[in-house]
This record gives sequence, structure tokens and C-alpha cells, in this order.
Amino acid sequence: MAYGWLKGIAGVAALGAVGFFTFAPGVVENGQNSVMAHDPWPVSAEAAALHAGLVVGDWHSDALLWDRDLTERSPRGHVDLPRLRAGNVAVQVFTTVTKSPKGQNYDHNSADAADNITPLVIAELRPPKTWFNLTERALDQAARLNAIAARAPDQLRVIRSKSDLADLLAARAAGAQTVGGILGAEGAHALSGEIANLGRLYDAGFRLVGLTHFFDNELGGSLHGAEDRGLTDFGRQVVAELVARDMVIDLAHASEQMARDVLAIPGTRPIVSHTGIHGVCPVKRNYPDDLMQAIVAKGGVVGIGYWADVTCDATPAGVAASIKAAVALLGEDHVSLGSDFDGAVETGFDSSELAALTQALMDAGLPAPVIAKVMGGNMMRYLAETLPD
Repeated sequence: MAYGWLKGIAGVAALGAVGFFTFAPGVVENGQNSVMAHDPWPVSAEAAALHAGLVVGDWHSDALLWDRDLTERSPRGHVDLPRLRAGNVAVQVFTTVTKSPKGQNYDHNSADAADNITPLVIAELRPPKTWFNLTERALDQAARLNAIAARAPDQLRVIRSKSDLADLLAARAAGAQTVGGILGAEGAHALSGEIANLGRLYDAGFRLVGLTHFFDNELGGSLHGAEDRGLTDFGRQVVAELVARDMVIDLAHASEQMARDVLAIPGTRPIVSHTGIHGVCPVKRNYPDDLMQAIVAKGGVVGIGYWADVTCDATPAGVAASIKAAVALLGEDHVSLGSDFDGAVETGFDSSELAALTQALMDAGLPAPVIAKVMGGNMMRYLAETLPD
């Protein structure tokens, strides 16, 4: 997520009140969600044909945070429905970002740091109830997705159940281009410390919850927090409720101890939605190999990201190298895609260019059946086994 939103928004305040609220969010996003300059990535006829026949799924996009109409193709960011259709994406997880500490980094963040999201929410003129309430922020972002699905059902369907997923995939197999959207919370601080708020999120369509983001919260420690804390009593209560509701538990930003605590709880089957492989890119953001193996041993899947902080190379070939290493480490049935599109990262391609990744996986020597699993098959299997009935 972004490191400089407060500075970016302050920098455009001189535009005046009307100009500020009209242009500031876009100016800030343009500096956060970029695609590296590149000539068109080469895609052979063979790769294009393979990609067109794939069921593609992605575990992580923060597009709902930004003030864009996702039904229109935008010159900003990485994800909108036209670009998802161009990339042949069947299912996209849309996560809601509710808090991000000033000075955010991968090593150490204080939960008491000033919040980067508050000025962005105000600049976007979101409802006042969202300005200082994290639960309301999550619900407001979810309402954006649900509103799109209501007014453009041929473009988007919000997936809440196994049957919703099956219906979407059947429609796409028959020629529809509808995208399935799954709502997720990036950090369970969106619960505001109240277990009852999980029911509110569930009723709004949330089916995935990341336990932490860039700071320690009421559930326990972040991978980027003050210490390697495990689950608190409240965290254990939330995990138990997530299991009972058949919701996806995401460990992407959880501390190592929190991840191991979750794995020790009967019935958990967590994922890591957007990450890299430590052996390819040895950074703190990527879990050690043994922890990744423990996650897939419980039936989880791992989504490989598209940005250089986790792959050490954001080109299609670089992302493919991390995917190939993940397949070798974790097995071909446990690797999937987790772009972090629109998550204040620079990528080598946007969602319309995903055929370039299929080409890169072919070039890396992965056979077509494995490519099909990684590009979406593993995600669809996991969801079909995990979502509520």
C-alpha cells in the first residue's frame, strides 16, 4: 500500500476546494498504481489461444479504494471491468483497505501512527460516517461493488456461495464475459474490535478476511508490526467465527507466529493471497519456505504477486519465475495468482495484459495443465470447496 498519501493529498490542496476534491484522489492514485513503461509484451498465437481457454482468477486487488467507475476503462490504475474482460479474468477478489499507517514499510509500523486512508476518504467525499469508522469504510467500499453488480449484472456478479460460483463459471463456459467479484477485508481491524461486525460484513457479501495489514491490531501481530505477536483471545474468537461461516482466512500480512497459531486451530484452511517466494526474493514480506509448506499442507493456496517487492522482478518473466519456484516448493495444486493490483504498487502489466503472463509461464517451461491450475484452476477448486453453500 501507499507510503505517501498524506503528502500527495497535501501537495494538491493548492488547487482550491473544488479542484482539490475533483482532482486530488486521481493525482494521488496516478503516483501510486503505475505500470512500468514497456513495449507490448510478446504473446504468440499459441499462448493467446491457451489463455483464451483458461479460467483466470486473482486473489487480490484494492481497486475499491480508489475513486473510479469500475465499469469504465480508466487510464489510471490496474483494474476495471473492461480490462478484466480483456484479460479473460473470471473471478477477481476485491479487498477493502481501511487503514494504512503513515511511513508504512515492510519492517516495523506502529498501530498508533497517523492513518493514510483518512485523508483519502475525505478527499473522495465518501459519506461522513466513513471518515473515522473502519467498519463503515469497509461497508462503503463493499457497497460500491454491490451497486455495480446491481446496475450492470452482465458485467459483474458478486460471488457469495458455491452455487454463485458454479453459475458464473457455467455462464462463462457458455460465452458470457461476466466477471465474478468476491469481497475481502484487508485487515480485520475493519471489525473495530467487535465480533458482531463480522456478521455485518458477511451480510454485505464479504467472504474473505485478511487478519492483519501493516500494523498489529486487535487480533494480534502483523508481519510488519511492532513484534511477532500471535493471536489474541479476540483473534481466536474471530478465527473460530470465520471457520464457522465458511469464510476464507487470509494470512498475507500476518506475523509468522499468528500464522502458526491459525494453522494449529482445527478446521482452518488459510491462504496467502498476495506474496512471493523467499528463495527467489529473500525479503521479510515473503514467509519462510517451511511456513508456506505448512499452509499448503492444511489445504491452502498461495497467490503470487506481480510487484518487485515480492518477486524482485515485476516483468512477466520475473513473475513467472516466482510462480515456477512456488510450484516446485509447494506443488502444482497450491499455487495461484495474487496480483495486488491497485495496491499502491508498480507492476509490469495491468489486468488487460494477462496473456503475457501465460506466455511467460510457457517460456519458463510449465506445461499447459499446470498453467491452467496456476492461472485460476486452483483458486476455483479452493473456492468451490470452501465458500458457504
